[in-house]
Amino acid sequence: MSDPDLDALAESARNRGLKLVRSRVRTPGKRRFGKVGLTDASGKPVLGMDCKGPTATPAEVEDHLRDLGARDWGASLDVPVEKRKARASKTAPSEPLKTQRQEKPPAPPPEPALAIRSAKPADSAALVSLIEFLDHHVDDGGVRKRIGQLVRDKLAPLVATLDKQVVGLCGIDAMVTIHRDQSVGRINILVVAEAARGRGIGRKLVAAAEDFLRQRGCGLIEVTSNDRLSEAHAFYRHMGYERTSIRFCKTL
Repeated sequence: MSDPDLDALAESARNRGLKLVRSRVRTPGKRRFGKVGLTDASGKPVLGMDCKGPTATPAEVEDHLRDLGARDWGASLDVPVEKRKARASKTAPSEPLKTQRQEKPPAPPPEPALAIRSAKPADSAALVSLIEFLDHHVDDGGVRKRIGQLVRDKLAPLVATLDKQVVGLCGIDAMVTIHRDQSVGRINILVVAEAARGRGIGRKLVAAAEDFLRQRGCGLIEVTSNDRLSEAHAFYRHMGYERTSIRFCKTL
């Protein structure tokens, strides 16, 4: 698996309260190269771990997580599973076999279509609930007004939609600084609706923001994130961001 695939695998593990541990061996062909494992929140091994580190393949971990998801889904149905019928006794008189028509199971519903686009003032109502999830108190009219201003400044936030329903937001900014040769880009807010998490939407929003800011001539991208959002900090580290400074604020 490539690094983005491993990041998605790590995100899937976190959604189930587990942690993906990656091998530190970086030389192809050496033992444990490309190996991974799973631990619980306390660091206790769950799958593919020994005293020296990870021993499982990404495919084995992926299968294990998929099995966990299937069991969770089955348990949520709260429907008893029928036992398999016992095989006919070998001593029973033989009867002609009846050909039964095997009905095909219904096809699963299609995955909702994911799209990422620039925000519009009409998105304001949907964005209010996402922004308030991060404890920012906003109103529809104010959000609508600010989106209009950002659209005029050609810095409209990015939104993610599933079947045209807004489920994610990524705010962007670009500024010229006296001490840097190139503009500095910034991701100032990133949030995905709880019901839509686990699909890699946050990762795709960040990638889209990086592409946009790169085209704007930015040579560096900063991320601002509240101190209490430790899971978000881990996410940004997985995306290749490093903590380089401390941000101070003062209300005017």
